[in-house]
Amino acid sequence: MPVLKDEVKLFIVQELACYDTPSQVAESVKEMFGVTIERPQIQNYDPYKAQGKGLSQKYRDIFDATRKAFLEDTGNIPIASKAFRLRALLRSYEFFVSKKNHMAANQVLEQAAKEVGDYYTNKIKLGGDAGNPLAVWLQQIGGSSLPISKDVEGQVIEQQPEDISEKKEPVKALTNTVKKKMIVERY
Repeated sequence: MPVLKDEVKLFIVQELACYDTPSQVAESVKEMFGVTIERPQIQNYDPYKAQGKGLSQKYRDIFDATRKAFLEDTGNIPIASKAFRLRALLRSYEFFVSKKNHMAANQVLEQAAKEVGDYYTNKIKLGGDAGNPLAVWLQQIGGSSLPISKDVEGQVIEQQPEDISEKKEPVKALTNTVKKKMIVERY
């Protein structure tokens, strides 16, 4: 095992704190410093691994500070930005359309719609999907679950039919549901 300079040790600790694998760190160290290092030696610089128990307090503090900053600052990671993801989806969509692959293009459109509609976020919307007419309508015709409409106080108003053929005017029922500001629950 080669003896490492402090700057290499610091680099290893920071890379591990950013969730890079030992293999990735080994490649980066070789690229940046020209030092070949084995993965078991790299694991000595992760204080949360068994091999890292003997890591000095200085490097433990650096590891924890780097990890905390990494987790809190997602703004520097392009893929964490909705605009970046939508732009990448647009490029994919244009590619599939140019290749006349309409099925894949439609999947990209669906993905983009989910992205714009905050489908992939942890935001909690009060009232469930009742404020989204498209979601309520799709739920009515989808048949994947039986929604029960409740008013704001939680009282059951009406039970939606399982089969859309029982409902003569789903659009009218949809607008009535939205107008009454009902909460749609799935169980």
